[in-house]
Amino acid sequence: MPPVFRFAPSPNGYLHLGHAYSALLNFDLARHTGGRFLLRIEDIDATRCRPEFEAAIYEDLTWLGISWETPVRRQSEHFARYREAVEGLAGQGLIYPSFESRAEIARLVAQREAGAPWPRDPDGAPLYPGAAKSLSPDRRRKLIAQGIPYALRLDMAAARARAGGLSWKEFGEGPGGESGVVTARPEAWGDVILARKETPTSYHLSVVIDDALQGVTDVVRGRDLFWSTSVHLLLQQLLGIPQPAYRHHRLIEDSSGHKLSKSTQATALRELRGQGVTPAEIRSLVGLPEDARSTTGGC
Repeated sequence: MPPVFRFAPSPNGYLHLGHAYSALLNFDLARHTGGRFLLRIEDIDATRCRPEFEAAIYEDLTWLGISWETPVRRQSEHFARYREAVEGLAGQGLIYPSFESRAEIARLVAQREAGAPWPRDPDGAPLYPGAAKSLSPDRRRKLIAQGIPYALRLDMAAARARAGGLSWKEFGEGPGGESGVVTARPEAWGDVILARKETPTSYHLSVVIDDALQGVTDVVRGRDLFWSTSVHLLLQQLLGIPQPAYRHHRLIEDSSGHKLSKSTQATALRELRGQGVTPAEIRSLVGLPEDARSTTGGC
């Protein structure tokens, strides 16, 4: 079977050079290996994702010379499948609801840090500090019946005990130069959120389910997601789905050495196009050769 690559942006802003690099690298790899290239729209965040951003994704990728298989998978159309996975994990006793608001969690973290530093995940966010895991089933049912908002969290300790040791072979390079066989450390993320009352999935859950359902064999993405792979391997093990090959690539940075981001108003591809920049020049700007068929590009 030919390898399957994918590019999976969220339509919560316009694509920038960092997106262009990842999309072009995946597209080049698919062409070089005789594989398939898929586009997936990760639009589970209904408050931030907008139709005009999705339309711009198609426009920008087409302008870059990228083509993809249709139909495009849109995550918002598959909530039932994600909910089914959550129910399966709950049936294994691996999920519990937590009812604290973001403000309450911040207050709990501040209280704990008054005595000593509170642990944080690889992205720098504090681990869940609450005690919802100890609530009785009856108390949980009452809070849910009252309409209290909640998040469904993975019981990391129980999940780790169920899954055992985990590792993956890294074909690219992590932020610290990690490559080859890497030991997964999902516990570094604490009891991660897998779904919420209003949204029956999360990035971690939907991405592993989608990759499996779409037959993705090679996940090629930025180094900022390197340690997320630990959580993804754990979920793959718990859900009984295959593990793709992972290759994490370098990030495109701004003049101050920070990765380009929608949240920091990185210059959008549509703006560069309006300034007369060509697709060939975009390739040059991100360090990819003009002839995509001659090489697989660098990480």
